[in-house]
Amino acid sequence: MTHPLIRRVSLLPALFALLGNGAFAEGKKPNIVFILADDLGYTDVSAYGSKYYETPNIDRLAKEGVKFTSGYTAGPNCQPTRAALLSGQYGPRTGVYTVGNIDRFNWQSRPLRPVDNLASLPLEKTTIAQSLKKAGYATALFGKWHLGESGEAHPSKRGFDEAIVASGKHFNFKTSPETAYPKGTYLADFLTDKAVDFIERHKDGPFFLYLPHYGVHSPLQAKPELVAKFKDKAASGGHKDPVYAAMIASVDESVGRIAAKLDELGLSENTLIVFTSDNGGVGGYQREGIQAKDTTDNAPLRGGKGTLHEGGIRVPYVFRWKGVIPAGSVSETPIISVDLHPSLLELSGAPAPENQPLDGVSYVASLKDPSSTLKRDALFWHFPGYLGSGNDTWRTKPVSVVREGNLKLVENLEDRSLELYDLSSDLSEKNNLATAQPEKAASLLAKLNDWRKDVGAKFPTKNDPSEPAKAGKKGKKKKKSAADDE
Repeated sequence: MTHPLIRRVSLLPALFALLGNGAFAEGKKPNIVFILADDLGYTDVSAYGSKYYETPNIDRLAKEGVKFTSGYTAGPNCQPTRAALLSGQYGPRTGVYTVGNIDRFNWQSRPLRPVDNLASLPLEKTTIAQSLKKAGYATALFGKWHLGESGEAHPSKRGFDEAIVASGKHFNFKTSPETAYPKGTYLADFLTDKAVDFIERHKDGPFFLYLPHYGVHSPLQAKPELVAKFKDKAASGGHKDPVYAAMIASVDESVGRIAAKLDELGLSENTLIVFTSDNGGVGGYQREGIQAKDTTDNAPLRGGKGTLHEGGIRVPYVFRWKGVIPAGSVSETPIISVDLHPSLLELSGAPAPENQPLDGVSYVASLKDPSSTLKRDALFWHFPGYLGSGNDTWRTKPVSVVREGNLKLVENLEDRSLELYDLSSDLSEKNNLATAQPEKAASLLAKLNDWRKDVGAKFPTKNDPSEPAKAGKKGKKKKKSAADDE
């Protein structure tokens, strides 16, 4: 079975006619602003259900554009999602399926040895920034890159005209290249300052701005005045931490400043803003028997960051493009990280990368008509490793997943057991239908097998305790905390 792969996109003239927007009618290429939050959960945004966190600017973005309710990340943690966003490829093709080295967790206690993971995006992969530069775009990145930061792996060598990498801490942070800033500066504010300046200098466009915030990733650090705002606010469900709430508020402030600057410069009708997160929130663990602190709660979704349940991979996805996207729309169409690259190719008229099949599909049509569906069979995930937690509990073990329509099949690779959920009636994934609907489970498993074959997915191998354990390539030390998992 061969899945559709986008190799060349030359639809811009037809798109101009289809959308009829002033910018399109004049043949202008749209500016693109892609804002990525770090570890922000599905319900961590007011527009997605939170009664404690306050996100007026993200909510306004949704009111002025479209909110997707089935937006997914290609991985359950930071690095694989970023690799998929930039390359347009699933993890089996990039070799990036988790964060860092397989020895970060004690896989030696389990029956399988994980597949070795690449800690940076291979240099032969064309990034979306490199693609857009071929269409005449000025490009910039300010924030967390996480795909290799030295030498040729630095984003300044991967298609970004301007690139300042910063993560790790929210105060007293380091940047690459080294960049001066006033003492006491909060990282989200620093990155937003750089982003706003870039927009002002490139207002004549076209430009591509990638703003991958480090917020709301641990350590939990926030501006005192924002913490005070939430200190006495009543908790709602699992949303209760005033410092975490203040961190979300800082990311929200950033979104507001970017949108306001585009409005001020008269660019909003020729600029697409995308806001999303790289994985689910750090929470939902205690209900699963996982020994990890619940910083937040993704309920009604099951689990959180580091799991392949909905709480780990379903995230907020909001788009605004005034005059093109119907204001206040909601789309139930499933989209995923690998869709970004082909979508931006279609919008920009940039050529698709050579010798790099794109696994996603363009969602441009769903932006214009949020009730439309995409021509795609299914979404896929393949995680051939382990993500641990405290007391030898596991957020995930080796697993593959497919979602077709509202049905989601999970194959646990340790014992080949299956889980089947109908997300239309069981968003919390409580009712395993694999035994009750064996034919449907078998059909989805066959589709999953075909996909894994097509993309050359590698599988974990048997861990033989009688043989000396073969360590992975040198990487970071083992970590116990889900929040510390980058």
